[in-house]
Amino acid sequence: MPLKKQTHHVLEGEEGRIDILVARLLGFSRARVRGLMDHDGVTLNGMECQDHGTHVVARDVVDVSYDPERKYREKPPERKTHGFRLLFRDEHLVVVSKEAGVLTVPTDRREKNTLVDLLSNFLAGGQSRGAKVCVVHRLDRDTSGILVFGLRPAVAEDLIRQFAARKPEREYYAIVAGKLAQDQGEIRSLLQTDKALNQKSGSTGELAITHYRVIARYPDSTLVAVNLETGRRNQIRVHFAEMGHPILGDVRYERDRALHPSWPYKRLALHARMLGFSHPVTRRELRFETELPEEFKRFSRVF
Repeated sequence: MPLKKQTHHVLEGEEGRIDILVARLLGFSRARVRGLMDHDGVTLNGMECQDHGTHVVARDVVDVSYDPERKYREKPPERKTHGFRLLFRDEHLVVVSKEAGVLTVPTDRREKNTLVDLLSNFLAGGQSRGAKVCVVHRLDRDTSGILVFGLRPAVAEDLIRQFAARKPEREYYAIVAGKLAQDQGEIRSLLQTDKALNQKSGSTGELAITHYRVIARYPDSTLVAVNLETGRRNQIRVHFAEMGHPILGDVRYERDRALHPSWPYKRLALHARMLGFSHPVTRRELRFETELPEEFKRFSRVF
């Protein structure tokens, strides 16, 4: 929404809490300043700042942009969530970061507390009858990271078509066993599903293409960024396992090699870190990123 009248103030050379300094500069109440910060009206050294308690030092530059006729109000605190973190929501779709250990969709066993259940109840405001969310893609139970859901079938169908056309940007981070010989590479094979729903390469099946680049090397393992050109079931897990470098914590593919004393967690060392796609209604390009989970950070600190 464009501002009717936009005013700029730049503050530098002062120290203290950013909300107090901006309140003093503008003559606003601190509540109004917090509202201004919640609506991206304050930057610190060129970056949007929404942390009201940020401490400013003399070398910092605070830039304030606001409409003097607008009453800025703080955004209400988000309700707590379980099993996921809300990244984006509008009337058409919702983007979340799933925790490891949470199943994305119900199985034939009708398991409760899947991500679909948790998200539906959250969007319904805790009412007994949840809102309807439409599944676009999935993550394995023991994989964490970003997922998008449609809030109407037509929106989900548009997103599914984008995935089928390989348009969305998708990047995963994984810790794999052993040292990869190349700093980057491509894995390409035909994947087929057996009776136990395991995937393996063969002479027939669906084409699967995985690109990777090395982010960090550890003594007996490697942190890689993985970009999917296709999205087959268990694609990343299968491709790295068949290279002899299974993802740490994988109990299905190359289980013995996937064991590591510094990865005691009951989850995969696999995280869907980034997702980018075109909004099905507005056609605006959206891109979401998350930090690596705490287990990844702990693992890197060991070395």
